[in-house]
Amino acid sequence: MAQVTKDMLIADVLKVNENMANILMREGMHCIGCPAHQFESLGEAAMVHGIDPDTLVARLNAFLEAV
Repeated sequence: MAQVTKDMLIADVLKVNENMANILMREGMHCIGCPAHQFESLGEAAMVHGIDPDTLVARLNAFLEAV
């Protein structure tokens, strides 16, 4: 099963499962439509948005386990 890490680019996270965009949006990361998501890691984006990267990764991986 695929797992998400905070070092992954946001674009690569969405390639694992595009439905994770809903989780990112709910967490306040509205940058999914921004071109920067092609070059920014999940951890970097989380910190910019004031989100704990480890908590976000745990939520995304929990989602992946449930689907």
